[in-house]
Amino acid sequence: MAETDQAVEEKQDQQNPEDDAAQNDSSTQAQSAEFSEANDAENIGAGTSIDILLDMSVPVTVALGQKDVTIQRLLQLGPGSVLKLDKSVDAPADLFLKNTKFATGSIVVIDDCFAVRITEILGTGVPDKKTDQ
Repeated sequence: MAETDQAVEEKQDQQNPEDDAAQNDSSTQAQSAEFSEANDAENIGAGTSIDILLDMSVPVTVALGQKDVTIQRLLQLGPGSVLKLDKSVDAPADLFLKNTKFATGSIVVIDDCFAVRITEILGTGVPDKKTDQ
């Protein structure tokens, strides 16, 4: 057993300290990489069509209004409770995709169900680029 320990120590002594330094340096040094430039005209074809997205469903949320209530008031709510919202009956409802308002509309009834008649589609909020003439 002592001979095995001695052989291990001799091998460790025989290792070159320069190799250890090189290993430590290579693990901490950054290496450069080369990337080719992307071409906008590349990969245009059937694989890039947005047709696959056209059949997807997305949830639309219609907000009639909102109301801030205290936790105490919230705990008091039950069947028959009424919360008065911050909008009048004539005010348009807001339509949201996730948390982004994209349209406004009016509430209507169709076949005993609520529905929304879209009255305005909102822009992206990004102003159009003006061209100098």
